[in-house]
Amino acid sequence: MIRHLVLPLLVFSVGVSAYTQGADLKGIETGDLDRKVQPCDNFFEFSNGTWRAQNAIPASMDRWSRRWQAGETNKDQLRAILDEVSADANHSQGSPTQLTGDFYAACTNVKAVDAAGYAPLKPYLAKVDAIRDRNDLQAVLRELQAMGVAAPFAFHSTQDPHSPTDVIADVSASGLGLPDRDYYVKPEKRFADARAEYLVYVEKMFTLTGSSPEQAKAAATMVMGFEMALAKASLDNVALRDPHATDHPVGFDGLQKMTPHFDWAAYYKSQGVQPGRVNVDEPVFMAEMEKRLASASITEWKTYLRWQLMNSFGGALSQDFVDARFGFYQKQLAGVGELKPRGMRCAEQTDRLLGEALGQEYVKRYFPPEAKERAQKMVANILSAMHDTIEGVDWMTPPTKQKALEKLSTFNVKVGYPDKWKDYSSIKISRTDYFGDVVAGNRFATADDLSQIGKPLDRSRWGMTPPTSNAYYNPQLNEIVFPAGILIPPAFSLNYTDAVNYGAIGVVIGHEISHGFDDQGAQFDGSGKLENWWTKEDLDKFHAKTACVVKQFDGFTIDGDSNIHINGKLVLGESIGDLAGLKIAYRAFKKTAQGQSDVKIDGFTPDQQFFIAWGQFRGDQIRPETQKLMVQGDPHPVAKYRVVGPVSNFQPFAEAFSCKAGSPMTRPDSERCVVW
Repeated sequence: MIRHLVLPLLVFSVGVSAYTQGADLKGIETGDLDRKVQPCDNFFEFSNGTWRAQNAIPASMDRWSRRWQAGETNKDQLRAILDEVSADANHSQGSPTQLTGDFYAACTNVKAVDAAGYAPLKPYLAKVDAIRDRNDLQAVLRELQAMGVAAPFAFHSTQDPHSPTDVIADVSASGLGLPDRDYYVKPEKRFADARAEYLVYVEKMFTLTGSSPEQAKAAATMVMGFEMALAKASLDNVALRDPHATDHPVGFDGLQKMTPHFDWAAYYKSQGVQPGRVNVDEPVFMAEMEKRLASASITEWKTYLRWQLMNSFGGALSQDFVDARFGFYQKQLAGVGELKPRGMRCAEQTDRLLGEALGQEYVKRYFPPEAKERAQKMVANILSAMHDTIEGVDWMTPPTKQKALEKLSTFNVKVGYPDKWKDYSSIKISRTDYFGDVVAGNRFATADDLSQIGKPLDRSRWGMTPPTSNAYYNPQLNEIVFPAGILIPPAFSLNYTDAVNYGAIGVVIGHEISHGFDDQGAQFDGSGKLENWWTKEDLDKFHAKTACVVKQFDGFTIDGDSNIHINGKLVLGESIGDLAGLKIAYRAFKKTAQGQSDVKIDGFTPDQQFFIAWGQFRGDQIRPETQKLMVQGDPHPVAKYRVVGPVSNFQPFAEAFSCKAGSPMTRPDSERCVVW
């Protein structure tokens, strides 16, 4: 039986000693405000324009704000931990300190990594070169998959959307080097330029592994042709937002029938998985894979797999490979000027592959129990506000409203770090073989994920590491998760006023709760089952409300190019989350002592401080190149629309700043979008 953590829908009282109004608590960053701009004209500029003007995006970053700065500070703290533990080569074998310390020591040994060149990759390239027939091909495919090379498909575990307590296998489209399908097929200049630069990058990597310029050019053309065929058979990012579009459960025999040229029995055996129910995300893609298996030449497959190896592991090779990969993915696509320092990149990689081992020391040093307790109480307060909001909506009939409240009552809340840490002790990490360590880490991650298939759902597992400066909602688990890494300034602090805590992390909490009732989350019930729980009348009203959000965000454009619009359908879920998150966090804030007072701090009322806190938390300056990437593949709008979008639809904001009708930050009632 699956047990949910059910938080009572009560409003916790705020401790008088720590959270009452007082000079000892920190408020908004008044120095960040651009007072030359009126809040009712451009709240994004008003709330944080001075900070952005005084803090240019660092050359190694694609965006910058106090929030992103805090995320990099987290990584500095991880570096300090790793510098300390890696200095000792005698930790107990398999312990978190041995694994993380030795991994980091090997990663930061630049001299050894550069001296090795691409020699660590040669044995794997040799296996690809030795392919002579389709049996050899599939044997190599199985080995690469076990190493985490998800090409041409990805195979992983997933919660069964029709039987939520079970974990089944899932096969999804993969194997593309460009960001997504549209980069291969759309004619616009930015996509054509990306394709041209991608060819240059692929050629460069082939030359680094010994190909002549002519051979490299031919190989790049072959790779592009192979990936183009896969891309054309793939769903785009908007289509992938519909869970029904990727819901195609079959038995093992059905999977084999779908791709008769692929030996699934041998594949399952190699991955340690027992045949059973499996979901196929994209049958059309699988048909193209079958076509490739049946008709593409062995030479094409070998070239494609060589490329997949180089692209997957180039970051673990010598500097020339690292520079080539950075030059395309970061410099060309995202506009980033330079690599982060090696130590920072090694800390990121340690967190990626050994995150819960590293996270144990992180939370011990940087996340006190009282911070966790305070955050948990805030979550409970905001869940209560969502309960009140659902009860109060006038467009939903009682049967659907009851289902929504039942779903809300079963939300599982995770704060800070796992109750049960992942055991990495089986991984063999060496202080002298960075490439081997990356392969070992990938193998563990792959096997760990596949080990869940065929077992009852384990709700204790986390999808983010504790130091991560982010949060998420999982619709199938119906859980909201807030790692320790985001529960720091400027999002949250024990020393912040309620206005700042509720305006920053509070809106994030509300945002994640709201995902349970966005365009995707609303299709799952409280148990995580993909099942309609709406009456037809209510669902039609819901779709009308979400259509308002789509239309509104379709009208926004990115900086520097008024012809490139935000894709309202792509960002719909995140935008619903921001709109509702602001509302329910505000409702929760209004139940606090500060929220009920009229005491100004630095000349601003409590309500004004709440909204400014949100504007300052989301005050990202983003490179134009990165914005182009975001509008294509990121379900989040660019930062300024995460600020001005919600506030311009929210009447209490207009009242807080006395915005007149017709001001840019005050939408008329006929254009205002309110979902929850």
